[in-house]
Amino acid sequence: MSKIITRFAPSPTGHLHIGGARTALFSWLMARHFGGEFRLRIEDTDTERSKQEYTDSILASMRWLGLDWDGDLTYQTQRTDRYNAAIDRLLENGNAYWCECTPEEVEAMREKARAEGKKPRYDGRCRDKHLDFAPGRVVRLRLPESGRIVFEDMVKGVISVDVSELDDMILRRSDGMPTYNMAVVVDDHEMGVTHVIRGDDHVSNTPKQILIYRALGWDLPVFGHVPMILGKDRQKLSKRHGARAVVEYQNDGLLPQALVNCLVRLGWSHGDQEIFSMQELIELFDGKTLNSSAAAFDPDKLRWFNAHYLRETADAELARLVLPFVQKDGFESASEAQLIPLIPLYKERSKDLLELAAGLKILIGTAEHLEYEEKALSKGLTPEGIAYLPELRRRLANLETFTIESTEAVIHGYVEELGIKFKPVAQPLRAALTGSLGGPGLPEVMAAIGKEETLARLDRACALHV
Repeated sequence: MSKIITRFAPSPTGHLHIGGARTALFSWLMARHFGGEFRLRIEDTDTERSKQEYTDSILASMRWLGLDWDGDLTYQTQRTDRYNAAIDRLLENGNAYWCECTPEEVEAMREKARAEGKKPRYDGRCRDKHLDFAPGRVVRLRLPESGRIVFEDMVKGVISVDVSELDDMILRRSDGMPTYNMAVVVDDHEMGVTHVIRGDDHVSNTPKQILIYRALGWDLPVFGHVPMILGKDRQKLSKRHGARAVVEYQNDGLLPQALVNCLVRLGWSHGDQEIFSMQELIELFDGKTLNSSAAAFDPDKLRWFNAHYLRETADAELARLVLPFVQKDGFESASEAQLIPLIPLYKERSKDLLELAAGLKILIGTAEHLEYEEKALSKGLTPEGIAYLPELRRRLANLETFTIESTEAVIHGYVEELGIKFKPVAQPLRAALTGSLGGPGLPEVMAAIGKEETLARLDRACALHV
């Protein structure tokens, strides 16, 4: 087998979204599985909508997902000469011709065909006029008179289109710029692309591109068109289904391996296995078992993946990842070393880095900055609940060693002396220490924040109903 070369070719008219990210992932995995190359091309010919900030965002998202690329990054706007050279070659060998028809004239042809119940298409009237360049003229591909374009799709199987369904497509616009299908063919050929994996919204472009390949005498790549991703309601995926740009998931505290694992399962499977490491995916993904039916994206499943990977990540690595989220809003001085011993207290309770950061901020903050949740005030820090805190504070203050064991003994000893259940005492104590009614064990919290901060938080809570 010759070297497998795949590619991903996003347009920088917006951020990288999950549909594009999945296409990039499939292409990347196939190249890595076969020890081939994965190339990245920026299709920036839409100069009005293309922006550098989107290019930068796409590249950053690719790196965050772990999808590195081989060779130089390619920009279509820097390759216009290559496209025009190929178009000139088609003009020379008779497979393309100059057309002087105006857009209005072409539309009139199509309207006439529709009225006659025919396929609306350009009627080829300039085919044999032997025109040369002149301002306002375009270059069109000369299609075969008859026949079918047949290709074996990696995902959809055999696809066949009759030439009569197509017309002599424009290759070079009147402004001298090549069209999308022309540029893509030249790019993929010159990059040596052997396999093109892309969304099935491109299926209609493939026969047109195949005709250009044939006119230039170039070998065809293998095409694979993956179905679109749907929402849980099986409708077209949109923001209301939780679909967002990759950078938004990153900013929301998701781990890249969670998004990778979620995306790869949208249209590919290996038995009943749900969790895959990147190395496992590389070993298993050969592009032969892509699903031809559309998959549904489930944001809850993504968060399930994320919670799994968060639990599996080493504490030191989590401290590095969560630090930027912790350092926001007045915690700029926080450090990884400070966070590492605290990670275990909230690691199992967090579904993402934002939740983990929120818990860690409770531990590294000070009494005056502690925010009380509404439930903590209404159910925990009531006058009845606060009444237990002064005696607890006194007993905790008298401890010579402030450890998990010693604070636990104080709490349970006090509850036993009162002869009541644990909850009436624990609830106001937890609200006073964390501002909420949930969280890690109370002795663990007190050991984490220390004796001085524990007493300060109890003092603040005791003063709420003075």
